[in-house]
Amino acid sequence: FSQGNSLIRGYIQKYNDPPVNTFLSVHGTVSGTSGFPNCDPAGHSICSAMAEFCGAAAYNSFVQGHLFQADYFRDPEKVDGDAYKTYSQLAKWNNEAADSPDATINANFGLVQKWAMIKAEGDSMIFPNEGEWWGKFDGAFDKVIPMKETDWYINDNFGLKTADEAGKIFFNSTEGDHLQFTTAQLFGWIDQYF
Repeated sequence: FSQGNSLIRGYIQKYNDPPVNTFLSVHGTVSGTSGFPNCDPAGHSICSAMAEFCGAAAYNSFVQGHLFQADYFRDPEKVDGDAYKTYSQLAKWNNEAADSPDATINANFGLVQKWAMIKAEGDSMIFPNEGEWWGKFDGAFDKVIPMKETDWYINDNFGLKTADEAGKIFFNSTEGDHLQFTTAQLFGWIDQYF
């Protein structure tokens, strides 16, 4: 759940041995997050300023090595910069890093047979919440692009397009906020995807 999805994504793309067969991502930060909880950088100037500050501070070895949340912070205004490409864990997983491409990332991603992506339609923790379905902000905090329009999908940076075209990616959603779902919904996803 939530940021735990980034932990599992990191395991899959870095190791995946023993391999994960089905990955159930519930309200996950799989594409990173570009803001603070309850502070949408696309909707409020103070939130945008805070996100820009975090982007300036997140991409160095000290912060990446000591603050797990920095590993999946994705400042859309900094992703083309050397600091993001050199230090960001997310850049490594997305094959955007300075030392990319890493064929192991794609191979390990491809070992997963099902990617079940559950998005919270009213998520106030992950920005943009389209990131729960592999989307992202595009270049700034004002435009959200869906999975199939991302550069990592179009260029198949880490195997996302290959997995999608093989029918391995499944989408579902909940109406509420972050991690607001019922036990019945959880067991329904388990029955559906496992």
